[in-house]
Amino acid sequence: MDAHTLFVLEAASILHDIGIRVSEEKYGFQNGKLQEQEGPTPAREICTSLGFKEDDIERICFLIAHHHTYTDVDGIDYRILLEADFLVNAFEDNASIESIKHAKEIFFETETGKHILDTMFKS
Repeated sequence: MDAHTLFVLEAASILHDIGIRVSEEKYGFQNGKLQEQEGPTPAREICTSLGFKEDDIERICFLIAHHHTYTDVDGIDYRILLEADFLVNAFEDNASIESIKHAKEIFFETETGKHILDTMFKS
């Protein structure tokens, strides 16, 4: 991965759940789709205030707006963010071994993601 893609991934990774608080305040609850819906606006404000380039802001906001969408993955930054977020959510939600195995078969593509999944869940 080149340095620029890594920069965008790092920023998106740091900001990807920023829609949680907005969703809870606005709707009284949050879920993945609401995070995707509500996250890009505050992320854009933060990135703009930090002087990020517009193209980078667009990609960061796209990643935030799709970090629970497992179809049409269009880049390694998107793939890594999805896999990382799945790992954390599966751990926090105490996901079943069956759901972990299923996710590994149909969703995980990176060797690192698969290795971490196997290590965390003994799948």
